[in-house]
Amino acid sequence: MQPIANPPSFPSATDTDPNLMGWMKGTPPSDDRQVRVADMGHFQFPKTRWSFCRMPQLLPTTQVWRGDGPPSALPRAERDDIDALTFTPLGRSAQMTWAQSLEANYTDAILVLHRGQIVYERYLGAMAPQQVHMAMSVTKSYTATLASMLVHEGALDVEALVPHYVPELAGTAYEEARVRDVMDMRIGVKYSENYVDPDADIWLHARSGGMFPRPPGYEGPKGYYGFLRTLRKEGPHGQSFFYKTVNTDVLGWIIRRISGQALGTLLSERLWQPLGCELDARFLVDEQGTEFAGGGLNPGLRDMARFGEAMRLGGRFNGRQVVPEAVVRDIVTAGASADLRQAFSADGPPTLPGGAYRSMWWVTNNAHGAFAARGVHGQAIFIDPTAEMVVARFGSHPLAANVNYDPTSLPAFQALAQHLMR
Repeated sequence: MQPIANPPSFPSATDTDPNLMGWMKGTPPSDDRQVRVADMGHFQFPKTRWSFCRMPQLLPTTQVWRGDGPPSALPRAERDDIDALTFTPLGRSAQMTWAQSLEANYTDAILVLHRGQIVYERYLGAMAPQQVHMAMSVTKSYTATLASMLVHEGALDVEALVPHYVPELAGTAYEEARVRDVMDMRIGVKYSENYVDPDADIWLHARSGGMFPRPPGYEGPKGYYGFLRTLRKEGPHGQSFFYKTVNTDVLGWIIRRISGQALGTLLSERLWQPLGCELDARFLVDEQGTEFAGGGLNPGLRDMARFGEAMRLGGRFNGRQVVPEAVVRDIVTAGASADLRQAFSADGPPTLPGGAYRSMWWVTNNAHGAFAARGVHGQAIFIDPTAEMVVARFGSHPLAANVNYDPTSLPAFQALAQHLMR
C-alpha cells in the first residue's frame, strides 16, 4: 500500500472545543458566536464542532420514533486499559495511543461494544448521551438495509429497472439502471462528489434540499426528487463502483413508493422500535417533507451501536430477528466476490485495498471479515465479527473524506480488536 499523504493542518480538537469557542452561548449569542445556516456557518469548521451535534436546531427534520417500550439493555463492563493502547497509523512510523487518536480524529463521541457489553464510552466537545448527531453517510447503510429487507420479503426486485418503481426517473440517468446497481453504487451518473470542489454537484444537491442556503435568484430544483430528475447518464451501469450520494436518494424514493411510508416511519417500525432504541432520531427533510436518504439521519450514539450489534449478530437483537439473517449474510459474502472487489478497485479509497461495497455497506475483506457504515467528517459503525466488537463513532473532522482520517482510525480499530481478543 502506498503511504497516505498527510492532510492539511488545522487547529487541534482541544483548541476548537465548542465549549471553549463559545458557539451559541448567550441569550442571545453575540453575532460572532452564532452558527447560522444563512451564511453556511453550520458547515464551516470549527463551527461544525457544535453544529453536527445540534443540526435539528438549525434545519427542518422529521421524527424517527423510538416507540413507547423500554430501551433494550446494553450491559456495561467498562475497561480502563483502552486509552493507553498503541498502534501505528497508516503511512507513518511513530506510534499513537487510542486516546490520541480521538483527538486526532476530532471525535465527538465513541462507544465500543465487546460481546454486547459497553467496554468504552466517551462524549467530547458539545456531545452528550442524550443528544443526537449527524450520521452523514452512515444513513446510507440504514436506508439500504431497509431496501434489503424489502427485497428479502419479495416486495422489491433488484433486477427491475428504476423507472418500474419511479416512472418520474424515466429519461434521466436512471432510465436503464437496475435497482441492484443503485444499491451497490455501480451507476454511471454525471455527478461530482468532490468535497474540496466548491462547484461540485454535491453542493447543488444540498441546496436543492434546503440543507445549504440558496443564492439570490435561485432557479434550480427545489427538493431532492426535483434534483434527481435533472441527472443525466455518464458511462455504463453495472460495472465500476462510483460513490455518489444521489444513488441513495433514488433508493429512498423507491422505498417510499413501494412501502407507501415515509422513511422515518419505516425506520421507526422496522429498526428503531424492534432494536429498543433509547432516543428518537431526527431525519433532515426538504421543503416537501422528503428525507435526505443519503445523509440526513441524526441518531443517538448508543442507538447506532445497537444497530451495529444487531448486524454483528446476523440481524438478531433485543430477543428478536430484527434484520433477516440472509440480508446480513449477503453483505459479507457478496462483498467478498471477485466481481464486487474488481468493481471497487476503480474508485474505492486507497485505505481499503481489496475492499468492496455491497448494499451501501463497506466490506473490508480483511482477516476478521469486518464491515462498516461510514460517513464524512468521522461518522462510523465498525463491525468486527471475529473480535465480537462494534465501534460507533461521531466526529467533526475538518476534512470530509474518510481517507483523511482512515490512517488513524482503521489501525486503531484493528489494534483494539486484537486487544479485546486476548
